[in-house]
Amino acid sequence: MTTVAAYAAPAAKAPLERTTIERRAVREFDVLIDIKFAGICHSDIHQAREGWGEAIFPMVPGHEIAGIVSEVGPGVTKYKVGDRVGVGCMVDSCRECENCKAGLEQHCLKGNIQTYNAIGRDGEPTYGGYSEKVVVDENFVVRIPEGLALDEAAPLLCAGITTYSPLKRWGAGPGKKVAVIGLGGLGHMGVKIAHALGAEVTVLSQSLRKKDDGLKLGADHYYATSDENTFKELAGSFDLIVSTVSAPLDFGAYLGLLKAHGALVNVGAPEEPVALNLFSLIGGSKTLAGSMIGGIPETQEMLDFCAEHGIGAEIELIAASEINEAYERVVASDVRYRFVIDTATI
Repeated sequence: MTTVAAYAAPAAKAPLERTTIERRAVREFDVLIDIKFAGICHSDIHQAREGWGEAIFPMVPGHEIAGIVSEVGPGVTKYKVGDRVGVGCMVDSCRECENCKAGLEQHCLKGNIQTYNAIGRDGEPTYGGYSEKVVVDENFVVRIPEGLALDEAAPLLCAGITTYSPLKRWGAGPGKKVAVIGLGGLGHMGVKIAHALGAEVTVLSQSLRKKDDGLKLGADHYYATSDENTFKELAGSFDLIVSTVSAPLDFGAYLGLLKAHGALVNVGAPEEPVALNLFSLIGGSKTLAGSMIGGIPETQEMLDFCAEHGIGAEIELIAASEINEAYERVVASDVRYRFVIDTATI
């Protein structure tokens, strides 16, 4: 066991504070990672405040982890000391079900083990990236290519894969019109990736406040959803819409923006249920879908794609002492576009 410094929420809705946690000793197939940077995802806030249901405390959030390998177990073949690596939203799964065997570990039929706010196979709670070090099985570690700065790569482990996966699955590319709802931590990565895939990209945001940013990030068009003319003007326009917002939407209105056989894919996870008139889905034979991160192979594919196209997250680097302030700013949509903790400050 190794004792490391971390920032934890001691109870639901309580401010995060500096503490120490125990990391397990390195086992045969484990990798010990010196965490250099950890992104702040809105999911961290939902869980630390029990917005998604009962949680485990004390909680060390963080599932956008970038760092350097400092020790490997005797059976490790994929990594060596000094390698640049990342850890995303999960640290284990059953590895035996059809989904795990297909590289869809996030959909493990027995339930994947989340990077934090979960119970590992050893019966101990998992703790995330707001800490100095983490020990992870090599099969749930990914390689960060040399072309990516570690601080800009950290958010790719959630925000990057969460948008890359549906864009790839639903065929974003040349000749396709793609809309991204929301230009936040997820949305700005969706714009960058959809643009790099060759799609014609439109941002749908509440206001035009971030229009200049959106166009710089690769959007071809930018519309305010608070303007009701937007929904008239863009009716039947898109092959694919990816919603990145975690607030309930008028899904009927957004489905009206799709072409026949188009898809609206939701990656945001609102805390409340949403209502839907199914006629908005039946007309045009449209698809309303969800997507959850990606498996380990696809996460590596995404990192390689981002390195090839020079795509990193737009970040604001903060000290660990600023985490609570950063949470309030995320809730207020006051971040351009991802807070990343410099873990040397923990």
